[in-house]
Amino acid sequence: IKQKKRHMGDTKHFCPVSLKENFVLYPGLQEYAAKYKEKIYYFSTSEYRDKFLKNPEEYVAHNEPLQAPPLRVCLLGIHGAGKSTCARQIADKLGIFHIQFEEYLQELILPKTKKKVGPSFDEDHEDDNKIAEELEDFSQTMTKTETEKSKEDVKLTDEEEAIKANLMDNTELPPEVLDNIVPQWWKKEPFRSTGFILDGFPRTSDEARYLSEQGLCPDVAVYIQVEESDIFDRLFPLRLKKWKDRRAKKKEYRKKLKDLKAKIRV
Repeated sequence: IKQKKRHMGDTKHFCPVSLKENFVLYPGLQEYAAKYKEKIYYFSTSEYRDKFLKNPEEYVAHNEPLQAPPLRVCLLGIHGAGKSTCARQIADKLGIFHIQFEEYLQELILPKTKKKVGPSFDEDHEDDNKIAEELEDFSQTMTKTETEKSKEDVKLTDEEEAIKANLMDNTELPPEVLDNIVPQWWKKEPFRSTGFILDGFPRTSDEARYLSEQGLCPDVAVYIQVEESDIFDRLFPLRLKKWKDRRAKKKEYRKKLKDLKAKIRV
């Protein structure tokens, strides 16, 4: 049976209210449809349909077509899949922002932690810091009590504690923390008018559900699948180099420590 062709509105099958208020192309549903000037509009929720019907002229095109939002991409994959490398190249090619989610979280707490946190970063600094503190003690640049006092003065807020727990133990970020981080990439400048590629988010089904509930739709979601052997070949040489560099630094610290002890003895 040949169906009668429908005359869609300016936003086609996307919700015009989501476009106007959130600058997001959110697919509308047929059960939330309305007709205006012989054109059919679909809406994401019944509330948005009612809002449209109260003042339709606010959401339709007049002298020129409605402006579409820029490209927003979510790039997903396991650690070592090459997300950041691909994201940087895509961002450069398309002229959009590259947002590395975990790196962004690190930057939020870095002013207080003074170093990056997480399992891989802890093993990098643990031994070196011990030797560095010994050097400071022997060179008398800072007393032990002053060091402890400076550590005590740094207190993380509840939000910063949640971010640290997420980086250290993969603890789920609560919605109130995500509210202060994620929506700005869709709703605030310069991301709102430029677009972005979000590297490493969402990572869980709860985070994906959060995006959906907030009406924050990416235009494209890409998941990179890589063989385990390829990831091993890619990450092992880097980890080995890091381990060798750490050993070299430790050796250098011990030499300095020995020289300082000899100087103090003299």
